[in-house]
Amino acid sequence: MRKQLFQTMTVAGLCAMLAMPVQAAEPAQTTEHHHDNAISGFIDYVELQRELERIEATSKGAVSIDVAGQSFEGRDIYTATVGTGDRVLLIQSEIHGNEKTGTVAILNMLKSLSNNSKAAKAIRDEVTIVFMPMMNPDASEADKRRNSMTWDDVLADYPELSSASPSWNYFDRGVSQSYDYAANPGFDVNRDFNPDLNYVPDAADFPGASDEPGWFITKEAQISRDVYKSLQAEFGTVDVFVDLHHQGMYYIDGTADPVTLSLSAQFVPDPASAEGAKYSEYADGYNYDFSRQLNVAVYDELQSYGNSEFTNVSLYSQGLDLPGTALGSYALNGSGTVLFEVRGQTQMMGHKEKGQLVKSVERGLTAILEGVADGSAYNIDPEAYKDIPLTSYRPSTN
Repeated sequence: MRKQLFQTMTVAGLCAMLAMPVQAAEPAQTTEHHHDNAISGFIDYVELQRELERIEATSKGAVSIDVAGQSFEGRDIYTATVGTGDRVLLIQSEIHGNEKTGTVAILNMLKSLSNNSKAAKAIRDEVTIVFMPMMNPDASEADKRRNSMTWDDVLADYPELSSASPSWNYFDRGVSQSYDYAANPGFDVNRDFNPDLNYVPDAADFPGASDEPGWFITKEAQISRDVYKSLQAEFGTVDVFVDLHHQGMYYIDGTADPVTLSLSAQFVPDPASAEGAKYSEYADGYNYDFSRQLNVAVYDELQSYGNSEFTNVSLYSQGLDLPGTALGSYALNGSGTVLFEVRGQTQMMGHKEKGQLVKSVERGLTAILEGVADGSAYNIDPEAYKDIPLTSYRPSTN
């Protein structure tokens, strides 16, 4: 693999190019218990390495693979860059290790984007896309949400925090989805981000809270931050940031229809508003309208498939204040942001359901890439975001 960090990439007709599924969509299966299904049908760490190496070798220079850094346990965290355009998109998956469909979708898209079709070449001329397909490989290998770093490990790196209480996102007790965190503690990496990309951990900021910034104490969050800063240095701004996740079983508000994919453009209050006054220093760069336009592009694309589960798209919980997430921090730094939350966890789904969910992610990402490449995303009415139905935790009985 080449060690060249950010080779650029492009978009322009992506929907047509990705219309041919690498994995066909299949009907959803009944939700099952943790580990009733093997996760071998997903991409594990060794398979990811092999696939990235193969994609780079067969891409004839279109895809550049780089090691951005190492996880807590020493596994390489990769970037895959394709395209040479001036607009840059950063797309990451598996910051939670039991949320794996995004990784499969990214590999499928890399194969399509690197081919010799006119559509693929046109895309590569318009945008640069940097994929981070497995942000938390340690947790991925263990099929768990959190990494394997302990608070003692943090103190070894930051002895100045010895007087601080462990951060609120550190789990060292209890059992979640049959995983024993008392015996295997770790951090929720996606609460370790800070809109100040140069932040240095300070004991006064611990243990923090969900509506306060994180600290960049985990290796994985540091690496995402460093990739983001490198793109800022090269391009001036990271135009789009997309984070690929999973959620539980939810429903389209007012119906009994299970949600296939939840979206969101909002992770912190507008810095120009009274509610967001604590973020006022970021007001000039924050672009909520663009985030909403990108989300509408995804929604409209999936609605175009007519009467199918692809149309079961809703808005994730709104009114959030989560500056410690990658989405919250990067939104405050000027990126248009999109959250993808597909149904279920990998431990809960059968292989048939996986294919349909992977394809939903691919088609949604395609809409973003195409819309940014040809400029159509910038012409979408951001107020149409309000027309996307909300997510409900319970099915309607009416």
